[in-house]
Amino acid sequence: MQRDGSELKRDIYMLIFILALFGFALWSIVPLDRDVFGRDGLMLGLDLEGGSYLVYEADLSEIAPDDRGEIMDGMKGVIERRINALGITEPIVQVQEQEGKQYTIAIQLPGVSDVERAKELIGRVGILEFREQNEQGEWIPATGTVDGKELTLTSRYFKENTYVDLDQVGRPLLIFEWDETGRQLSEQITGRMIGKPLGIFLDDEPLRGEDGHPIAPIVRSVISSRGQIEGLSLADAQDLSTTLNYGRLPAQLGHWEEEDGSAVFIPEVPLYERTVDATLGADSVQKSLLAGAIGVALLLAFMISYYRLPGLIACLSLGVYGTLLLSIFKLFGITLTLPGVAAFILSLGMAVDANVLIFERMKEELRAGRTPGAAVEAGFNRAWTAIRDSNITTFIACLVLFWFGGALGAFMVRGFAITLFIGVALSMFTAIVVTRTFLRLILGRRVALKPSAYGVSQ
Repeated sequence: MQRDGSELKRDIYMLIFILALFGFALWSIVPLDRDVFGRDGLMLGLDLEGGSYLVYEADLSEIAPDDRGEIMDGMKGVIERRINALGITEPIVQVQEQEGKQYTIAIQLPGVSDVERAKELIGRVGILEFREQNEQGEWIPATGTVDGKELTLTSRYFKENTYVDLDQVGRPLLIFEWDETGRQLSEQITGRMIGKPLGIFLDDEPLRGEDGHPIAPIVRSVISSRGQIEGLSLADAQDLSTTLNYGRLPAQLGHWEEEDGSAVFIPEVPLYERTVDATLGADSVQKSLLAGAIGVALLLAFMISYYRLPGLIACLSLGVYGTLLLSIFKLFGITLTLPGVAAFILSLGMAVDANVLIFERMKEELRAGRTPGAAVEAGFNRAWTAIRDSNITTFIACLVLFWFGGALGAFMVRGFAITLFIGVALSMFTAIVVTRTFLRLILGRRVALKPSAYGVSQ
C-alpha cells in the first residue's frame, strides 16, 4: 500500500507530538533534584508512606437533622485547612453518613510523626471566650450590647489574621484584631473592667499559660481594635493562632459512649485511631516495584517473541504509556495507594491487551494475502469495536467500585477504581494512536514488508 505525502506528513507531526508529550511527562516525574517517589515526587497514600488514620464522631445533638449534612461539609473544610497549616502533604478527609443522620469524619495523615499535636489541633472547636468575675468570684461571660443585642465577647469577632510575635525579652505574644462588632464589644467591656481580671477560656476551659496557671490579665486600658495575649508557650501560641486563622468547628469532634444506659459524648478523643509504620509502606513499595518489574519483563519477552516487530513497537508504546500515567498522577496530585499500585500493574497488562487484539487481526489479514500496510490498517479498524466495548465495560466496573467505595467508606477501593479508570483510558490512546503511528512510520522499511516480521510464516 502506497502512502501519499499528506499521510506521511500527518504521521510525522503525530510522532513529534508523541515525543514532545513523552518528554514533558518524563521531565515531570523525574526532575534532577528529587526522587520519583516521596514527599517531593509522587504522592503516596497512608499505606505506602506511613502515618496515622483517625476517625471521629461529631456531636450534632443540638443541630437540626436537615442541617447536619451542611454542617459536616463545613467541618470538613475547616479540618482540611487546619491540617494543611501543619504542613502535612495531601491529607485525606472524608465525611461518612451513618444511620439516623449521624456522621463520622475519617482523616488520613500520611507521613505524620507528631500525632498527638495533630489530634489536638483537629479536635479543638477553637472558640476563645472572654469572661469576667461576678460578686461571688465566679467566671461569667463578658457581654456588651451592639445594635440592641446582648452579645458575648468571643474570638468569633477576631479577624483571621492573628499571628505570634515576641516581646523585647523574647516572650511569645498572640496578636489579634477585632472586627467592627468585636471592637464595639471590647471597648464597652474593657472600659468597665479597668483594674479587674479578664479571664480567657478556650472551648469552655481556662486558657493556661506556660506555667500551667489560667491566663487572666488585668485590664490596664480600653482595648479597641487590637489586643494581645501573653503568657502562652511559643508552641501553644502558634497552635492557637493556626486554629483561629483557619476556621472554627461548628460542633465538637470526639466519640459517643454508652454510660449507665445513656449516650455520653467524649470530646476530642477519636472513635478509632491507627498508626501505620513508614517501614511497612517502604517495604510495600519495594515489593510492588519488584512484582511490577518481573511482570513487565515477562510481558515484554512474550510480546517480542510472539509478535516480532509489532511486539517491539507495543513495548515502546508501553513505555510511553507508563510514563504518561505516572505523569498524570504527579501533575494532578493523585495520591497513590497500595491498591492503586495493584491497579497500575493491572492496567499495564490491559494496555497490551488492546495491542494483542490488533496484532491478531493483522496476522489474519497477512495470512489472507494482504500487504503489511493494508494489514496494519485493517487490524486497527476491525479490532477497534472489540477494544471499545471491553474498555467501556471496565469503565462501568470502575464507576461502580468508586461509588461503593465511597458509600461503604472503603477509600482504598476508590483509589483502585480511579487508578484503573485512568490507566484503561490512557491505554486506549497508546494502543490506537501511539502504536499505530509507530507502525505506519516503519512501513517504508524493507524489514517491515516481510510477513515474518509480524510472526506470520511465509
